[in-house]
Amino acid sequence: MHVGRVAGVGGAPLWALIDAAAGTLRAIRNPFAEWAPVAATGSAEAFDLDPATHALAEVRLLAPVEPGARVFGVGLNYLEHLTRLGRTQAPPHSIAYIKPDSAIVDPCGTIAYPAVTAMLDFEVELVAVLARPLDDDQPATASLLGYTIGNDVSARDAGKQLGSLDLFTQKALDRTAPVGPWIATLDALGGPGQPAVDVEMRINGEIRQRDNSRNMIFTLDELLNFVDARVRLRPGDLLFTGSTCGVGLEDGRFLKPGDVLEAEIQHIGVLHHKVGEKRPLSPARAAGRLGIPAGG
Repeated sequence: MHVGRVAGVGGAPLWALIDAAAGTLRAIRNPFAEWAPVAATGSAEAFDLDPATHALAEVRLLAPVEPGARVFGVGLNYLEHLTRLGRTQAPPHSIAYIKPDSAIVDPCGTIAYPAVTAMLDFEVELVAVLARPLDDDQPATASLLGYTIGNDVSARDAGKQLGSLDLFTQKALDRTAPVGPWIATLDALGGPGQPAVDVEMRINGEIRQRDNSRNMIFTLDELLNFVDARVRLRPGDLLFTGSTCGVGLEDGRFLKPGDVLEAEIQHIGVLHHKVGEKRPLSPARAAGRLGIPAGG
């Protein structure tokens, strides 16, 4: 079962039950907090559905993010990716970060090419979506609504002058985190526990990343507990779960304006997007690119 956010059905953007095969949808009228925990089981009884059916072609898909939800990410989670970057052992734990809502890009949208980077990279990721807070009496993944697709576009040269990690510049830039096209409910990926789905990124038709989520170093339960121990997760929150090998950082083939990207995950779908023209940088903000005061 798939649920997503759409614009173009009446007034404000809303959640909808989507039949991807038929190309149709029905609007969901009850609040996210009511239907999300039940929908995770694949039960349509979770929804108070509008009787009208609409064609997907008549609406615009939005990133499937509940207003007010937070977007978290973790890294260091696929060993082959780390091996290609020179690491020989798995890390003792993951690293985490948070993305502002301004980073989110809707399905079929355009990724910004920020002026502050010359090394814009791609990372297809399985993204977990919370239906309710974690419960100590159940596996962390039992609290999920399901999964969607994310592209954790990163500025790889961030922190280069510092000789240190600058996750703010690398991961939080405006309009650099495509998410969608919708959420596949938890039952569609095997229920609670570690999912095992094929993950692929194509750029201009060329396969650049391909792996399976079973190869994560840290399981979804471990990742969710890691974040929740630091920031309590809430219904609607998203967690990017790390990316595999094949990224531009490994071979120097970074994104360019005009590139067309297709991120695909088994049982979810395909997330299409493209890279926009590189933004110009004003003289006042050019100093900020270097991390020094304007006029300094």
